[in-house]
Order: sequence, then C-alpha cells, then structure tokens
Amino acid sequence: MKKKYVKRTIEKELLLAAGEFPVVILTGARQTGKSTLLKHLFKKYSYVTLDFPDIRKFAKEDPGLFFEKYSSPLIIDEIQYAPELLEYIKIIVDNNRDKNGLFILTGSQHFNLMKGVSESLTGRVSIHNLLGLSLEELKVSTDKLNLNITFDFIFKGFYPDVAIHNVRNSTYYASYLQTYLDRDIRQLLFVQDLSVFHNYLELLAARVGSVLNLNEVSKECGISFPTAKRWLSLLEATQIIYLLRPYYKNISKRVIKSPKLYFYDTGLLAYILKYQSSETLQSGPLAGNFFENLIIIELLKKKVNKGYNYALYYFRDSNKNEIDVIIEYNGILQLIEIKMAKTIKKAFTITLKKIAPLIPNSCMSVVSFDRNNIPPAKDISSDFWYDFITNFIE
Repeated sequence: MKKKYVKRTIEKELLLAAGEFPVVILTGARQTGKSTLLKHLFKKYSYVTLDFPDIRKFAKEDPGLFFEKYSSPLIIDEIQYAPELLEYIKIIVDNNRDKNGLFILTGSQHFNLMKGVSESLTGRVSIHNLLGLSLEELKVSTDKLNLNITFDFIFKGFYPDVAIHNVRNSTYYASYLQTYLDRDIRQLLFVQDLSVFHNYLELLAARVGSVLNLNEVSKECGISFPTAKRWLSLLEATQIIYLLRPYYKNISKRVIKSPKLYFYDTGLLAYILKYQSSETLQSGPLAGNFFENLIIIELLKKKVNKGYNYALYYFRDSNKNEIDVIIEYNGILQLIEIKMAKTIKKAFTITLKKIAPLIPNSCMSVVSFDRNNIPPAKDISSDFWYDFITNFIE
C-alpha cells in the first residue's frame, strides 16, 4: 500500500534555498522523512543513497567515477557515510558558478556532516533541519485539542511512521532504538556495553523538563563524567535530546547556567520510560513535564520549518524562581509560564511578575488548556497553548 505523503512546512524554505545556493543540506534525526520529502519536492533530480554498503564503498573508493555515474542535479542521501564526496562536490560547484540547486544532500549524523561541510563547502551551501511532524503539518484542529487528545499525540509521537502510517508505537520505537544503538552508537562511540548506554538514556528520560545535573547522572549510571558528557553531545547531535539553554544576559542575580533537558520526540520518550498508554502517561508524575516538552519542541519546529529568527531559553535563579520558556524575537523577550491546567490562577503569575522587572523589553504570558483568554493579572496575557504556538509571529 502506498504511504500517505504529508506536506511539510519546510518545503518553501528548501525550494527557495535550491534557487539561491548550489548545494542544499537537509539534516535531521533518522526517520523524520528527509528522503521522502526530497524525492517528492525535487522529482526531476536523480537519487542515490549511501545507506547501501556497495554504493557507499563505490563512493568512498572512486568519487570521480561516482560522479560520472550519478550526475547533477542529484540528491545524495546520508552523505556523512562518504565525506570524500564533499571535495568533489566543491570542484563541480566551482566549475559551474552560474548554476544553483546542483546537489541536495541529507545527513543524520549532524556533527560529522557539519565538520566536512565547514571544511569543504563554506559559502556554497544552505543548511536546513527537518524535525518530526508538527501538529500544524498534521492539520490538527485547535478545537479538538482537549487534554485527552493532546496526550494521545504526546504518547504516539511525531515520527511519520507512527503519526500517519499507523505503525504500532511499541513495534516502531523498539526497532528505532535498536537501530539507533546498533548503527549510530557503535559507529560513533566506543561503547563496550550498550546496556550501559541504554541505562544512561533512561536516566536522562526520567529528568525530562528538569535542569540537567550531568554529574549526578554519571554517578548513578556508573560512568565517568567525561564519558557522560561525550554521550550527551552525541544524543544532542543526532537529535534525540534537545538542551534548552538558560537566559542570563544582563542579569546580576545568581542564575542557573545548566541547560534543561527535553526529547525531540515525546513518543520515543514515553517508550523509553515504559509508559503503556496515553492514559497512564497523562495521570503519571511526569505529565506536566511531557506537556512542557511538547510545547518547547513545537516552538522549535515552527522556528526551523519557517526559517524564523527567534531564540528559545529558560530562566532559573538560585532561589528556584523559574520561567519555563523565554522567546527572544525582534528585541522583545516573551516570558512564558506553561501550565497543564484548564483554570488559570493568579498564583501562576507570581514568578513572572518577580522576574520580568529584571529583564528589559519583556512581556508575560501564561499558556495552558484555558480557552477563555482572560488575563490572570495586569500585563499578563492568557492563551490556549496551541493557539499561542499557531499565532506566534504569524
């Protein structure tokens, strides 16, 4: 049966980039739909994937002959497996300076790919990132997003196979995690016992939405701090975890400078933590953390899909005063309190009002399940969470 194609928001940015640059790179975690998107969007391009060992071997051993067989315009999937091709791409591009859109490249292992690009294709390439499906791409109606349906989405996750192709969560994420551990971890890190890495991943998952204390994690996992740090960098680079950095510009108070930890996909997160249903997840102790994770990543998807230039932060000081997310855009800082509640209380605004005077050019919002949009206090707006994401900047 032919799989359903969902129009991706990033399509417009990719088409513009292909008209402006000779090389376009689309990075992203495994299974986010990079190949499907590019084959749909650039139908006239030839396509080759380096996932196949024989083609990979051919590309690495004889790049010159490879480009005789596969000429531009060309999509090369998983370019990180043959970085030798990048120097040849540079030569082809330099010999065709009047042509754009010659090559579309994809890569899953972000940091290896970026190292080669920075060395070979500076000034010749436009780089983009594809995350999981967004609620906007799934054409979710805001009217239907009550608490139960929201947690159905959170539990299911946003990789295309589970979100639109009806692959069972348990089957998909078991396979995804095994493939990730076997292919990426074994290739990129010397990990003698993968069960230790899996335990490390579980310890991180249990801290979703919390300020990360990596020293604590390393001790609990029984690994050295440098190892824990190296593994964290790998998980971030391969877009399993997202680290939300703290905001501390021009603030004299003692602020926490460690990042907060989130996962790019809530379905994978729920699987790692062994939740069996959206109902148990919704009633569990981490429900609020999962909801916060959803909002942070949906904001991130909007930023990368539409090419918006805003930054995401959080704030926390040594007295545990915390702002869940700060959006910096056009010189304005929007301080946002995220609440998994349907009734907004003035108590939700205490920290906002305390911290806002410390941050110039700031405004305050509470986002929740409350659809009334009645301001909970002076100068503080109230928004239904999905309406806030949908209408921000638009």
